[in-house]
Amino acid sequence: MYSTPSPYRIITVCTGNICRSPMAALMLTEAFDAEGLSELVVVDSAGTTGYEVGHPIDPRAARVLTAHNIPSQDHIARKWRQEWFTERDLILALDVDHFGWLQQGAPGPESLNKVRMLRSFDPAMASRSSLDLGIEDPWYGGHTDFDTTWKLIHAAVPGIVEHVKAALGPSAAQETARRGGEPQQVTSMS
Repeated sequence: MYSTPSPYRIITVCTGNICRSPMAALMLTEAFDAEGLSELVVVDSAGTTGYEVGHPIDPRAARVLTAHNIPSQDHIARKWRQEWFTERDLILALDVDHFGWLQQGAPGPESLNKVRMLRSFDPAMASRSSLDLGIEDPWYGGHTDFDTTWKLIHAAVPGIVEHVKAALGPSAAQETARRGGEPQQVTSMS
């Protein structure tokens, strides 16, 4: 169980940090906010490359998020930093190449155990190989590719939330109770 007084930290990782990983980070932030866990969980994102550093989110990704009432205008792309292997509690790869890159870069077994494919939290994908869990880069496609990216990330969000709530243990239940009982439903996620 997670037992540190600092927030539980999650990072989502894709190639340039302008499409998949910021979508996932913002969707997860929305989900944790809806659960009343915004003070206990922090989600951010990064890219495996520096190609897009300093750029905003792709307008097509922003369009999908806006359609679900999730703001994205503050996102600025950044590149992965090695120290995040120790500073993050859960590292979520969006595609197979990111997963392999993170596994190769992990400085030790503890860091390696934090690296997961985001879609491994989708119950419909539970028995699948990591090779089947990638989300293709929508940057090369059109609006429907970004809609597909939303759907694939969305299917994994509840599993990630439950995983983190289990890791937080009593802290999650106490925070929910402190905020007035039952967690809110995420209406913008459907």
